[in-house]
Amino acid sequence: MAQFMDVHHGMRGITEDQLREAHEADLAIQQEEGVHFRQAWADPESGTVYCLSEAPSSDAVQRIHERTGHKADEIHAVPLRV
Repeated sequence: MAQFMDVHHGMRGITEDQLREAHEADLAIQQEEGVHFRQAWADPESGTVYCLSEAPSSDAVQRIHERTGHKADEIHAVPLRV
């Protein structure tokens, strides 16, 4: 399965609890699109959030994020890793 890194902007001031809530919302329905969200990171100062997932497509990742209320601004395929 392909890996994707998605980026969310405009989340300045996000707290650890808010990040956890958003991630858990994704986890709750991820299987409906065959997505597996691995981890999420945030920089509250810049308002940038990053999510790493494995999924059949970037569209599947975006559908989950849209349904949970935090559409990704960017989704990048990550075809190489070490």
